[in-house]
Amino acid sequence: MANEKKQADFAFGKENYRIMLVGIALVLVGFALMTGGGSNDPQVWNEEVYNFRRITLAPLLVLAGFVINIYAIVKKAKD
Repeated sequence: MANEKKQADFAFGKENYRIMLVGIALVLVGFALMTGGGSNDPQVWNEEVYNFRRITLAPLLVLAGFVINIYAIVKKAKD
């Protein structure tokens, strides 16, 4: 009994952490896609602010990343 290895009890399993990393990556990609489109001159308006990538795609990726992270937290770890 003294030679038995103690196994650490983690809240999540390996699969949970992998799923969580995918979710975090999606959130980071989504925020990266939202950047840009600004102008150095405040008197000049840049229509690039309202393109598909910044208005639709990036927020959907961020939302999907958060949903995946919630799933990774809620998912029961396999023993």
